[in-house]
This record gives sequence, structure tokens and C-alpha cells, in this order.
Amino acid sequence: MRFVIPSGLAPFLLLSAPAAMAEDAAPAFKVSGTATLISDYRFRGISQTDKAPAVQGTIGLSHDSGFYIGTWASSIDLDQHHGPTEVDLYGGWARMVSPRDSVDIAIAYYAYPGHSGAVRTNFMESSAKLTHDFGPLKATMGTSYAWDQAVLGGDSLYLYGEAAAPVPHTPLTLKAHAGRSKGALSPRAGGYYDWSLGADAAFGPVTLSVAYVDTDLKRNNQAAGGALFSISAGF
Repeated sequence: MRFVIPSGLAPFLLLSAPAAMAEDAAPAFKVSGTATLISDYRFRGISQTDKAPAVQGTIGLSHDSGFYIGTWASSIDLDQHHGPTEVDLYGGWARMVSPRDSVDIAIAYYAYPGHSGAVRTNFMESSAKLTHDFGPLKATMGTSYAWDQAVLGGDSLYLYGEAAAPVPHTPLTLKAHAGRSKGALSPRAGGYYDWSLGADAAFGPVTLSVAYVDTDLKRNNQAAGGALFSISAGF
């Protein structure tokens, strides 16, 4: 259950256009995609794969007006009610509102094809975030809200903050995240906290990532702290 909003979408290749005219000929619609192999798929600090590796992929289509749609999928290992796969369908609007500030508003549908049993698992969630560029780093404040739905049995709120700071003259970007979950999607009454520290190393279309993820939940479940490693390739 992870909703990934693309931060930038690559344009279609204009193979027949002269280089001098590439900017003028850039299409209004743009497409991007990413394939990822990760050592453990965590959703707000909680493993969705029983601490096993996951294969993930996303593809999105955006318009220069800021509107976008896309889908993200991952292998999971939860229970028979969720099946072996999670597929998220999303759409939203992202735009710079000032030279240093951007907003992103979206809605996602979480689906679990291939599940067995009569228990419903699919649900929807809205999200919004504001990012400010401080120069040496970018800081984001965001929220996700799932209203009361049959599968949830109540509403759910997630608040979080993030920071990303590129290391000058290197391919590294240092990252930090902290969040607070409360409501139907929290495994503990009263809610819980999650946080992570990590770094990305980008080499062209390939990104290597490492992070330590933890929560304040009990250590005998899928929320125990641990190191995550991933490799992804995008276009």
C-alpha cells in the first residue's frame, strides 16, 4: 500500500525532429516508468512482504498543465485476503506555485487482484503535499486521508514530513522521513510513528538506494526496524 507520485516525467523521444527544434516540438503529454527490486517493501514502516524482497514497477502519463495519471504495482505477502499483488491506480495535479514551492494533490485506488475469500480489501485514499526548495535541501510536508469505507471500518489519517539534500559534486542525495498514522490503517489504537534515514545514488537512469526504517510499534511484528536496499531503473 504505497502511493508513489512521480516527481518528474520524461518526454517521448522525438527521433525525427532536429535537435535545434526539440524544445519547440516537445509534446504536451509525457510518459515515464520505473522498475525496482527492493529488499523489503515497507508501507509507512510496516513490511508488506513478510520482510522478503519485492519486485515493483510504475508507469505514468502527465500533461504540461500539471494533471497526471498512472499505476504502480508490487509483489506482496500479507494474507489470503490481499493476494500476491498490490496495484495502485492514481491521478492528480502537480504544479510549481512559486519559484521555490510546488504542490501535489492526488487520489489513489489500492487494489489487490488475485485475492481469495469474500473479504473486501480494495480502498481509496486522497493525498496532498507541499514542497519548498531551501537551496541546500528540499523539505516536504504532506498528508494522506482515507475516508470511512466498508473495508476499513473507519477513516484514517497520515501526516508526514520529508527532507532531501543532494551532496555537491557527487551522485548522492541524503533523505529523511517521519510520519504519524492514526485511524483504521493503524495496527495500534491511538496510532503510531514511523521514520527513516537513507541515501540515493543516481547513475544515469539507474538509482541505488539504502535506508534504515523503523517504527514505535512492538518489535515482534512486521514493523521492526531494518535496513532496506533497492535498485531501480527509469525512463
